[in-house]
Amino acid sequence: MASERGGGLGVPARTGAPPGMGTAPRWNRYDDARTAVIREVLRAVVTGLVAETGRSRLDIVDAGGGTGGSAVPLAGQGHTVTVIDPSPDSLAAAQRRAAEMSVQLRAVQGDVGDLAAVIGEQGADLVLCHSVLEYVDSPAAAMSTVASVLRPGGAVSVLATSAVAAVIHRALAGRFDEARRLLAAAGGTAAGATTTAAGGPAVDPGARADGQPEAGPRRFTLAEVTGLIEGAGLRPGAAHGIRVFTDLVPGSFADVDPGAADALLVLEQAASTHPAFHDFAAQFHVLGYR
Repeated sequence: MASERGGGLGVPARTGAPPGMGTAPRWNRYDDARTAVIREVLRAVVTGLVAETGRSRLDIVDAGGGTGGSAVPLAGQGHTVTVIDPSPDSLAAAQRRAAEMSVQLRAVQGDVGDLAAVIGEQGADLVLCHSVLEYVDSPAAAMSTVASVLRPGGAVSVLATSAVAAVIHRALAGRFDEARRLLAAAGGTAAGATTTAAGGPAVDPGARADGQPEAGPRRFTLAEVTGLIEGAGLRPGAAHGIRVFTDLVPGSFADVDPGAADALLVLEQAASTHPAFHDFAAQFHVLGYR
C-alpha cells in the first residue's frame, strides 16, 4: 500500500507562496499543489492536539506509512512516531530517510490490523490512515482498529481515493467502457456488506457491474468514508478535496507560464474546502475524532 501513496509532508518551503507554504524549485511546484492541503491540515491538527493535551511530544502512528514521507517530518518536529507497513523495503527506506534527518523513527512490519498489538489500547494521539482503506480486507474493521488505539480527544487522518474522480479521469482518457464499469460500482458499501438496507444486493467499492472484483484498489465516495468514521464510534471532522485539478492540468503549463504552478496551488487550496468539489477530487481527506 505504501508505494501508492503520494508525496509526504516534507516538501521544502518556497518564497512568494501563501502564508505557511514555504522554497522549492519551480519544477517541483506542481507537486506542492498536490500535497500542500494535507500538509497544512495536519499541521493545524498537530498544533491543536499539542494545545489540548499540554504535551509538546505527541504519540503519532502512520499506518501504511511506507517510506516515511509523512512520518519523518512529524518526527522531525519532536514527536514520537511509529510507522507500520507490510513492506520491509519501504520501512528500510523510511529509516534511512529518518537517519538522513537525524530523527528517531520506530518502524514496525505489519498492517493496520496489528495496530492494537503494536500501539496498545488508547496509545496514540494521532493516526495517519492514508491510502490504506483501499487495500484492506475490511475497511470497517480497519477503522474500528484505528479507533481503539486513539486516546480520548485523539484524531485520525484518513486519505482515500475518490470513486467519482476515477470515472472522470478514465472518461477524459477515452477509456469509456472502463469509466462505465467504475460508474456502476461507485457508491457501493465501504464496509464490504453484501446487502443493502433494503435487503437487496450491494455493490462493493471497486466492484464491476457484473459483480466481480475490479482489478486495483478500492475506491470510495466521501459519504462512505464519513460513514466508516462514524461507524467506528468517531466524530467526523473537516473534509477536504485533494488534487481537484492537479491530475487534470498538464504539468507542461508551468513551462509556458512561470506563474501557473503558483496559481494552481491557490486554486487547489480554494477548491479543497468547497463541498461541491470534494468527490471530483482524485482523493479526499477526512478527519475523525475520538
